[in-house]
Amino acid sequence: MENPRLYGERPNVVVLVHGGPGAPGTMAPVARELSSQWGVVEPLQTADSLEGQVRELRDAIMTHADPPVTLIGSSWGAMLSFIVAARHPELVRKLILIGSGVFETQYAVGIDPERMRRLTPEDRQELDRLTAMMSDPDVDKNEIFAAMGHVFTKTDALDPITLDTEMIEGQFNIFQRVWNEAAAYRASGDFVALGRNIRCPVVAIHGDYDPHPVEGVRDPLSRVLSDFRFILLEECGHLPWIERRARERFFEILRDEIAS
Repeated sequence: MENPRLYGERPNVVVLVHGGPGAPGTMAPVARELSSQWGVVEPLQTADSLEGQVRELRDAIMTHADPPVTLIGSSWGAMLSFIVAARHPELVRKLILIGSGVFETQYAVGIDPERMRRLTPEDRQELDRLTAMMSDPDVDKNEIFAAMGHVFTKTDALDPITLDTEMIEGQFNIFQRVWNEAAAYRASGDFVALGRNIRCPVVAIHGDYDPHPVEGVRDPLSRVLSDFRFILLEECGHLPWIERRARERFFEILRDEIAS
């Protein structure tokens, strides 16, 4: 598997970071869209620790991009990009967070209940089946993780053009290990405090239908970042590029932010 995946022509000034953790490949549609104007690097995270993923992303920027770059992360990738921008400010000229996870634990408590509320009876039954299978030591947990991700793609989208996120493979062990560390880091308060070390402009783009609450991104970051803007996309879920009613506006905003 090519890693990182490169698009367009150098200089490579845009770096796209997928979510999960453990959902590589999901930024490919965004990379293709932007590659007619900019050279794009799409790193595929393989490390199974938080610090490992930070080093991996740093090294991908230093080796395959032409820093300082516009660093764009989706979901967990937004949070990972936040850490890298704080620890290595010389590598990042602008940070763009798309559908970021929340930065303080208090805002996370309503995410799962909201997702459950949105499930159809059929999807709830499927999720219950998949959850039960996770306790079977003989099943392929990567496949189950990917199938559960497909269910949540439905709950997180308002009016999707497609539910194919182009994830190459589900990586359950990476998800479990990295997210457990990240959740503990967030609970300590150290995650959001890193924002004081960020020197570049930061823009958060967030859908109004995203189950990750707006306040969990906007409010903590507004307190610690010196140059921060929050853009709310109407009629938009967690992945703006799959949303029928928001896709065009999303790419307009993204292009404007990269160019400025």
